[in-house]
Amino acid sequence: MIETKERPEKVILAAVSDRDADSALASLEELGALADTAGAEVLELFLQTREHPHPGTYFGSGKLEELAERVRELEADGVICDDELTPAQMRNISSILDTKVMDRTLLILDIFAKHAATREGCIQVELAQLRYRATRLTGRGASLSRLGGGIGTRGPGESKLETDRRRIHERISVLKAELADVVQHRMTTRAQRMKNAVPVIAVVGYTNAGKSTLLNALTGSDILAEDKLFATLDPTTRKLVLPGAQEVLLTDTVGFINKLPHDLIDAFKSTLEEAKYADILLHVVDASDPEMRTHMDTVYRTLHDLQVEDKPILTAFNKCDMLPEGALLYDGHADDTVRISALHGDGLDRLQELLQSLLQKQKVWIDRVFSYAQAGEAARVRKYGQVLEESYEEDGIHIKAYVPKALAGELQTARK
Repeated sequence: MIETKERPEKVILAAVSDRDADSALASLEELGALADTAGAEVLELFLQTREHPHPGTYFGSGKLEELAERVRELEADGVICDDELTPAQMRNISSILDTKVMDRTLLILDIFAKHAATREGCIQVELAQLRYRATRLTGRGASLSRLGGGIGTRGPGESKLETDRRRIHERISVLKAELADVVQHRMTTRAQRMKNAVPVIAVVGYTNAGKSTLLNALTGSDILAEDKLFATLDPTTRKLVLPGAQEVLLTDTVGFINKLPHDLIDAFKSTLEEAKYADILLHVVDASDPEMRTHMDTVYRTLHDLQVEDKPILTAFNKCDMLPEGALLYDGHADDTVRISALHGDGLDRLQELLQSLLQKQKVWIDRVFSYAQAGEAARVRKYGQVLEESYEEDGIHIKAYVPKALAGELQTARK
C-alpha cells in the first residue's frame, strides 16, 4: 500500500514596519510559528522598513518587484503579510505577485477553524471568517480563483467566498442566533457557579505560554498541550482543591496574541468574558521568551479592551527552569507573582498557597450557630469556605469560618 502525504505549502513571510529591526523580525518569527501551526513551510522572511505601508500595495513599488522575484526564484506557493491588508492591497499584491496572498488575520482565522472542536467554537470561528470575508467580496474574482485549497480556505469553505454579500449576511444572522443560544447556556452555567459560591479562577495569558500544561499539572487533567500557537481553542473548566480543602474552578481561556483580529475578539467575547466574571486572574507568562514584556502588554491591553479590570491578579512566570539563575522578573499589574515550571512541577505548591491567600482576602468572617435542621447550610460553609473551628453542641452546629462574600450574604438573608 502506497501512502501519500500532503505537501506543505511553501510561503514567504513579509512585513512593512517602522519599528526597529529586532521587534519587526520578532513579529515575523511569531508569524512563522503561526504558519507552522497552520501546516506551512516558511521559505524566507521579507522585511521592508518604511514610515507607513503603501495604501494601495502595502509595500513600496521597488520592494514589491523584489518580492515578486523572490517568489519566482523560491517557487513559493504564497505570501503571508504580517498585518491585516485592505481589500485593495490584497487584490493589488496578488495581481503583481501572481500568487496566493494572505494576511495575518486570515492565517489566524484559518488556525482557529482547524482547532475549533465544540459547537460554540465552530460557530464563533465561522462567524469571524464570514465577517472578515464580507468586506472583501468586491473585485476579488481573480484572487478567489487563485486561492484553491489549503491555508486560508478552511472553515466555511471556498463556496461561501463566492456567494454574494446578501447570502453571507443571511448566514451571519443565522450564526448569531445559534451563538445567542450557546451564550445563554454559558450564562446559566455561570449563574449556577455564582449561586453555589464556587470561586472561579480564570487562566489567561499569551498563546503558548503553558496554560494547558499548568491546568494539567494542577488538576491531573489530560488537556491537549502542544508547543504550538493556539493548540487548544475551546475553553476548559476543571476543579481544583487548594490547601485548606478550598474548592475552586480553574477556567482556561483562548490564548491572546499580538494583532488579534477584532472579528475574533467580538466572536469569542462570550468565551473571553469568563475572565470578566472570575474571582481571580491567573496570568501565565512564558518567562523564557525574549518578547515576554511585549506579550504581557498584549494580555493587559486585551483585558482592558474586554473591560476586565479591578480583578486580583497572580502572575505565574512559567518555564523558569530555562532561565539563568538570578534572572529578574516582575509584573507591576499583579497583586503577587510566583516562579514556576508547569512541565516539571516546580513552584506549584507556592502558586496554590498564593491563590488561597488572594481568595482569603475576598472572604468575610462568620461565627454562627446552625440548628441541626440547617445542616445543609453548614455543609455549604464547609464546602465553599475555610472552617477554622467546628463543634456540635446541644443548641446546634457551632462554626467559625471564612466564607465568600456572596455566601455570607445568602446565609444572612436566610437567617432573617
